[in-house]
Amino acid sequence: MHQQLLESGETMEEEQERVRQPSIGDRLSTFWTMICKAYQSKPISYWILLVLSSAGILIAFPASSLLSRVYYSNGGQSKWIISWVAVAGWPMSALALIPTYIACGTSPTPWTFKLVLAYLLLGFLSAADNLMYAYAYAYLPASTASLLASSSLVFSALFGYIFVKNKVNAWTVNSVVIISAALTIIALDSDSDRYGNVTNTQYIMGFVWDILGSALHGLIFALSELVFVKLLGRVSFHVVLEQQLMVTLFAFVFTTIGVVVNNDFAGMTSEAQRFKGGESAYIQVLVWSVITYQLGVLGATAVLFLSSTVLAGVLNAVRVPLTSIAAVILLKDPMSGFKILSLVITFWGFGTYIYGHSVADKAPA
Repeated sequence: MHQQLLESGETMEEEQERVRQPSIGDRLSTFWTMICKAYQSKPISYWILLVLSSAGILIAFPASSLLSRVYYSNGGQSKWIISWVAVAGWPMSALALIPTYIACGTSPTPWTFKLVLAYLLLGFLSAADNLMYAYAYAYLPASTASLLASSSLVFSALFGYIFVKNKVNAWTVNSVVIISAALTIIALDSDSDRYGNVTNTQYIMGFVWDILGSALHGLIFALSELVFVKLLGRVSFHVVLEQQLMVTLFAFVFTTIGVVVNNDFAGMTSEAQRFKGGESAYIQVLVWSVITYQLGVLGATAVLFLSSTVLAGVLNAVRVPLTSIAAVILLKDPMSGFKILSLVITFWGFGTYIYGHSVADKAPA
């Protein structure tokens, strides 16, 4: 009898222990302890660089998107010029690369014919990608263009699976379906989203160019990863910067040829005179477009190397609503209920993708 009661008491205690859940205070304490341990595991210089790099994604990239729309809304017309400013800041990558060689005591990666050919191809594709996005921002509100550009995640997953054999799990498929649904909602709400001076045909073309640009962006991302796997064989910060520099430099060359052939450099003087705010405003928009875009690129490169693709995905997910909200506040972009719904669904799709990759990374091999 005593033994039965003891066993019964032990069972009740075990049940009570199982039912008892940690309080919110316990969870906050555990989370704070994890943060402190993570902070102490790295030098302060690491965290400063990570914060600055994250700011590049969350501030510089949205600012670049808004400036592209400001250019067109204030009288700018050239798609080649906006494509050109996206790559004209390539010397900034060189300035970041030189101290890296000195600090790490390394030398430039030797060139091979295949590596140069890969850089040429990626540079050409990047030039074409920038031109597609320029057409998108010419005809679409900045908030809509940034939402559509988030579809690059779908194409990155697809091309990553095809070319690099990246794993695709149920979470990835789920995120692809969710983001595709968000894009469909935007397409069905074109009447409330189109500027008065943009025709229905131009809006559709802007929509198509944005999706095509996102597809090409996903292909570039997969091919860049393939270059690391097949040709470079190692990933270090200076190697990542080298690839970024060379691809941007070749994209700059290809885009400059396009601008010259289209005679857009000669037309910049008259365009600046017609620009709302005058020549000074015109120059400031272009110069800051160059700076913000390159800061965003450098920030994304640094985050990928310093942390992980998961953090880069989180920051990219946060960047989409930030750009949309900033466009509504600063540029008075139209924001219908359908666009808000699409924004929420897109954020959900990003979250699903990030969680799925986080689970996959923690799973035993």
